[in-house]
Amino acid sequence: MEVKIGVQYAGRELVIESDQSPEDVEKLVTDAIGGDSGVLSLTDEKGRRLLVPATKLAYVEIAEATARSVGFAAR
Repeated sequence: MEVKIGVQYAGRELVIESDQSPEDVEKLVTDAIGGDSGVLSLTDEKGRRLLVPATKLAYVEIAEATARSVGFAAR
């Protein structure tokens, strides 16, 4: 699944591919915003960890990963 994170005062969004379910990511975002830690922590497919301060979150977009076509295939 693909997760796009908008961060305040940053010109580009953060994009990660995660093995977590959309429900799990949504819960992590909700907990970070309303919880005591104040940090959104996500792990990507390769096990790398992304930490974003919850006060700097502009938006979080959760979407299913789409297969990209390569080459000159007829459509």
